[in-house]
Amino acid sequence: MDTKELLKKVRKIEIKTRRLSDHIFGGEYHSTFKGRGMTFSEVRQYQFGDDVRSIDWNVTARYNEPFVKVFEEERELTMMLMVDVSGSELFGTSNQFKKEIITEISATLAFSALQNNDKVGLILFSDEVELFIPPKKGKSHVLRIIRELLEFQPKSNKTNIAEALKFLTNVMKKKAIVFVLSDFMADDYDNTLRIVGNKHDVTGIRVFDKREENIPNLGMVQMQDAETGEVQLVNTQSKQVRSAYGKHYMEKVAYFTNSFKKSGSGAINCRTDESYVRKLLGYFKRRG
Repeated sequence: MDTKELLKKVRKIEIKTRRLSDHIFGGEYHSTFKGRGMTFSEVRQYQFGDDVRSIDWNVTARYNEPFVKVFEEERELTMMLMVDVSGSELFGTSNQFKKEIITEISATLAFSALQNNDKVGLILFSDEVELFIPPKKGKSHVLRIIRELLEFQPKSNKTNIAEALKFLTNVMKKKAIVFVLSDFMADDYDNTLRIVGNKHDVTGIRVFDKREENIPNLGMVQMQDAETGEVQLVNTQSKQVRSAYGKHYMEKVAYFTNSFKKSGSGAINCRTDESYVRKLLGYFKRRG
């Protein structure tokens, strides 16, 4: 992808996702993810209806009229986007690949954080951590994250979610809002997720395609594993083959659901032909 085409794509995503974050998600994000507490801001004269418990008696005595303490939410938070860039994300039978949906969701979340003056960081992972961008504020930083999501070429096509979560615990010492975006066609991450969930506010966003849920009867079909590159001939006419595939897929979905539930983390399931806007809004409203 040349620079001109990349900038055009970045701009297109910025316009779409920033509009969403400005008009829809900004307020929902703010009410869903609270700050670290209340911090003293200033004192002002008492007004009818103020809580008498907030009266500053020292200032009141000095000026011989009532003054109250004003507190505000200590709002600054850090969001970490953990994005799966393995080979299986380059799949889609509708209008968009899973990777493209993941990029749009990530951009929407990043702009929502930006609107609330929070820091945003990025971890791109396969079966290793491919890229780490430390959390920062600012529009230019968010646009850099979008550029990386669009053009980054991973070294590996495989997936290891546990490895990425371990990396997160090493680099993020303070509590963060963490979104893990993947198809979660992996396992052996439940224990690590439980550790991360005890420290951070974690949400898993599972992005999947409807054709992944089951194999249609298409006869003999040559299939390639997107992560290993292995090619084999599959007889999709066989009920046994279709049943085994469906069972394997549902086991991975159940593992995702149970792992995030046991760790106390949130979970969103988003199909590529569904509205991720509705999914995110519903999740924010339930949490808010």
